[in-house]
Amino acid sequence: MLREDPKLNHEYLPIAGLKDFTTAAQKLILGENSPAIRENRVVTFQTISGTGAVHLGGLFISKFFPSTPKPTIYLSNPTWPNHPQIFKTVHLESAYYPYFNPANKGLNLEGMLKSIRAAPSGSVILLHPCAHNPTGVDPTQHQWKQIATVIRERNHFPFFDCAYQGFASGDLARDSWAVRYFISEGFEMCISQSFAKNFGLYGERAGAFHFITAPGPNAAEALSNVASQLAILQRSEISNPPAYGARIASLILNDATLFKEWEEDLRTMSGRIVEMRKGVRERLEEKGTPGTWDHITNQIGMFSFTGLTEEQVQILREKWHIYMTKNGRISMAGLNVHNIDYFAEAVDAVVRETTK
Repeated sequence: MLREDPKLNHEYLPIAGLKDFTTAAQKLILGENSPAIRENRVVTFQTISGTGAVHLGGLFISKFFPSTPKPTIYLSNPTWPNHPQIFKTVHLESAYYPYFNPANKGLNLEGMLKSIRAAPSGSVILLHPCAHNPTGVDPTQHQWKQIATVIRERNHFPFFDCAYQGFASGDLARDSWAVRYFISEGFEMCISQSFAKNFGLYGERAGAFHFITAPGPNAAEALSNVASQLAILQRSEISNPPAYGARIASLILNDATLFKEWEEDLRTMSGRIVEMRKGVRERLEEKGTPGTWDHITNQIGMFSFTGLTEEQVQILREKWHIYMTKNGRISMAGLNVHNIDYFAEAVDAVVRETTK
């Protein structure tokens, strides 16, 4: 379809990116009827996928955040391994708030809220709106409201990193609920958005960075100032974002028929992962594998924190040729009907071997 477009060319995109793409990206993450869009409080720059969006946001905060010294950015413990590297590169100090509770393999909400409350006023809090990487543990909507309340009380700045919208639950609106709630509460905030997973555009590097100003009489002026500085940063970093991936995403996002087909594909993919989670849990429970395994189905998205120890992971690798990170994180997308029985058999054997 792109090839048949008579307007297709190899010219540079504008510094802010492909307009049809950035406009559609706004609607996708914020919702078509978002007050931020309606009130013209959003500026969006196309980036080199989610990594580029996090970097651009971090660079902007490092240079223009209204505080001295520069704010500390608080990351979940654990988080995506590239987060601390990116922020270190742009000269921002990182700290961590508790997130994962090893005891129940769920959310440590109490520790998270306590840490955010204790952070210096005006800190930056990085949040995963859905399919938390690497744990697969997401707050409930009620818990998100509690998190927002504490961030508001401490005058912190929310920075959402959204890499899996639609891929977590299969529902685009549900996966962006936290982002939309924070906007409805009037937060000034920013968002990094990746199209690698939900569009399969890994090598094409399609992403977006959104900055949302707080509502008020100075919102338009603030937005203009932010946009001009982002343009300067973008020009010095990459000049112009890549066109091909953005054109593919834009074509689908702006065509009702293709968009509907894409949504159905997302539901199929996320649904398959849910079925793999159920399958692993059922098999381990049927075998009577020592421990509890309900966390496998309570978690969401591509990844699962299995709760396996580093010793167990090593045995799985050396004896069973099953590979996962040392902390027990596995990609659920790697399981299928042909290997799930073998996987469950291996986990059962290794857990029994190491718990004698």
